[in-house]
Amino acid sequence: MDAYTYIKKAILQGEFPPKMRLTEEYLANELQMSRTPIREALKHLESEGLTVSMKRGVRVRHYTKEDIQQIYDLRTLLEGYAASQASIYRTNQDLQEMKAANDNYEQTINDYFKNGESTIEDVLELNHRFHDCVIKASQNQHVYAHISKVVVLPLIFRSFYWFNEDQLRYSLEAHHTILKAIQEQDMERARVAMYEHIYHGRDQVLPHIGDIEEDYSIYKK
Repeated sequence: MDAYTYIKKAILQGEFPPKMRLTEEYLANELQMSRTPIREALKHLESEGLTVSMKRGVRVRHYTKEDIQQIYDLRTLLEGYAASQASIYRTNQDLQEMKAANDNYEQTINDYFKNGESTIEDVLELNHRFHDCVIKASQNQHVYAHISKVVVLPLIFRSFYWFNEDQLRYSLEAHHTILKAIQEQDMERARVAMYEHIYHGRDQVLPHIGDIEEDYSIYKK
């Protein structure tokens, strides 16, 4: 695993919690590699908003409850727009990919709750895959570039750890509604359905945040 992938995964999964100081020396020892790829990885992560530069090294960026609220508002606008555009520009291939992603999402949810053959990380991955398919179908790479910086933030990345089975199945039904609106080329319904879906997710996350200044335990399983 390269330095960028390792560090980013550790941040998103909470192994490197908010405000943790990351030095090239520590990471080079941890990964058993030279400092050059570490330095490049940290620059990349800072450009994505996951780390902040310090006098010596960097620290993992930390987000307040207000930050998270604003990020969800931005994500809603961007993904709502993407869904409306997807209803116009989607191809048959796009529709097939969205349906396949959602079918796999449903199967993964079933496996997770019924027999434990899937993990919550698998569920998360399939959820992101559906959203990626919608964004791709909008045929707007600029929107995709902006959204990709929003959805990987640690709190959003790990929000599914707070979802119970009913909430995950609600998410699945929301995907069905979004897909149906896009398939029927209903721009407004696609946009509103995506708005409602993302705000529902936000409402599951915010009560768990509390005072992030004091409590970082939410980043752990």
